[in-house]
Amino acid sequence: MSPAFETLPESGLAPSRIVSLVPSITESLFALGLGDRVVGVTDWCVHPAEGVAPLPKLGGTKNPDVPGIDALAPDLVIANHEENTQRAVDRLAGLGLAVWVTYPRTVREGAELLLELTRLGAPDAARRDVAEPVLRGVEEAERANARRSASERPRVFCPIWRDPWMAAGPDTYVHDMVTLCGGLNLVPATPADADPGARRYPKLSTEGLVALRPDVVLLPDEPYAFDETHARELAALDVPAARSRRIHLIDGTWVSWYGPRIETALRELRRLLLLAP
Repeated sequence: MSPAFETLPESGLAPSRIVSLVPSITESLFALGLGDRVVGVTDWCVHPAEGVAPLPKLGGTKNPDVPGIDALAPDLVIANHEENTQRAVDRLAGLGLAVWVTYPRTVREGAELLLELTRLGAPDAARRDVAEPVLRGVEEAERANARRSASERPRVFCPIWRDPWMAAGPDTYVHDMVTLCGGLNLVPATPADADPGARRYPKLSTEGLVALRPDVVLLPDEPYAFDETHARELAALDVPAARSRRIHLIDGTWVSWYGPRIETALRELRRLLLLAP
């Protein structure tokens, strides 16, 4: 088998030296009691602050320090299909390092990944007290969502970038989170022959945004740092969200991080989208 793999192989030995190139997975490893096995992280792995503070920082998610990672002699490197580049994964695998390339595109897959991480040697209590409650929360949201009609769903615009505007389209974690929380994710039309990246993250003009007529706008603070300036810009547009003052600056991890934060994301986004207490 190639050193790079997309699913965690069955193995009798739990890794003792893990390098995580994915911020949300780094946080998940610590939450599952596996922090003592993490020997290196990226510059963007900032949670838990006290846990990652003493660890070697190995560059960004797109440009990790491959020689630095190799020098740490990890027995597992955890990467992600979207956050890390194929070039970086190939270089690490070419050095003979075992690279697990994760790729959750739905909230359920994010919760299931948390369960999968427990196989790296987490104590039984971590599965029971951390991972399984997250999956139960997803299942409850799925049941509630299945009972919701299209007319009950607010039309939601959740950009991931500005200049130009970029939306999160189908087959993305953002899209699934918005949908699961009761919203109708608004995605601008793209040509049928557009490349997959353009369909998953289509661009649009401000005029195109107005044409979508969102009931709610969610402005995450990552990967693009949307702030009050952007909220005021959108509040001046002739869209339902502006008239009803439903333009919200949100924690970007709610729509982009999987792991323990899923519980908070489900609760807070349902509150914003469905006006639930």
